[in-house]
Amino acid sequence: MAVGAALSADDLRLADNPFAPAYGHEYRHGAVPTREAKLHMDEWDRVHGASAARLRRHTVLAFGGGIDGIGVTSGTPKVYLVFYGSQWTGGGDPNGAATYLQNLFTGLGTGGEHWSGTMTQYCDGPTVPRGATTCNTANTPHVGYPSVGALAGVWFDTAAPSPSSATISQLAQEAVNAAAHFGNTTAASNRYAQYVVVSPSGTHPDGFGSANFCAWHSYTTSSYGDLPYTNMPYVTDLGASCGENFVNPGSAGLLDGFSIVNGHEYAETLTDQLPAGGWTTRSGSENGDLCAWISSGQGAAANVSMGNGAYAMQSTWSNDTSQCDISHNIL
Repeated sequence: MAVGAALSADDLRLADNPFAPAYGHEYRHGAVPTREAKLHMDEWDRVHGASAARLRRHTVLAFGGGIDGIGVTSGTPKVYLVFYGSQWTGGGDPNGAATYLQNLFTGLGTGGEHWSGTMTQYCDGPTVPRGATTCNTANTPHVGYPSVGALAGVWFDTAAPSPSSATISQLAQEAVNAAAHFGNTTAASNRYAQYVVVSPSGTHPDGFGSANFCAWHSYTTSSYGDLPYTNMPYVTDLGASCGENFVNPGSAGLLDGFSIVNGHEYAETLTDQLPAGGWTTRSGSENGDLCAWISSGQGAAANVSMGNGAYAMQSTWSNDTSQCDISHNIL
């Protein structure tokens, strides 16, 4: 489709926007655009018929029917952090991101935090029809709350250097390698798992740095079952473009982008575990996409207090309140 082609409101898809990270790369599910790319995306939408009525129709998440019987992480989330490459022991983490991410996922679900509550409204299972926009969480499986933290394991895979520009195949294989490392070698052991493949500073997984994204998530099939994973580059290499100081000024906000961006992908994996069998809009957006890079007003990114500290987080879309929520009741 030509970039300048006219699209009806109902035909517009996220992947049709030439400034979107998924344009020409539809495997980049729920990609966080750089802040500059987000401005261009919004302007392109305005020019190409994104009326208020269209936006209302496209800011409701609907159930995609599941893939292999899986729609959402309908149990306690388990996050496995995979620090990819020998660079992690040789200067590949100049800003202390490894410790920060471990603390973030340890803290989720503790200290009475309600950021995670938004995701608990989304469900799956045989009684949830394709196209559903609400859930009765009293009698349907739904996203679990990580009441003792979401971190399930950490692996520094330093056997070899991370590629300078890891391909999607290499990233997917690293998720498979991680599943083997953690002993998650059955579909049942991976049902509520997600693997975050974190690349070291100075690398460019899937073109990070020249492409217009900060991170994205996907899944790969394997003999161990379907494996959801996130391509998590070293986002401080792009500074403010990927969230540095988006919430906190000075040194306190150096790592804001890591929690904002990884939190975005984590939340989207919970609600769309095997894209796009979970909860997405008609245009293909996920719950984090609808609330990316909001700096003021309803849904603005903010510090979320957890049992081990406060972390800069973005809001996520809530169908039951029809807005971006940074806090929500736990269902």
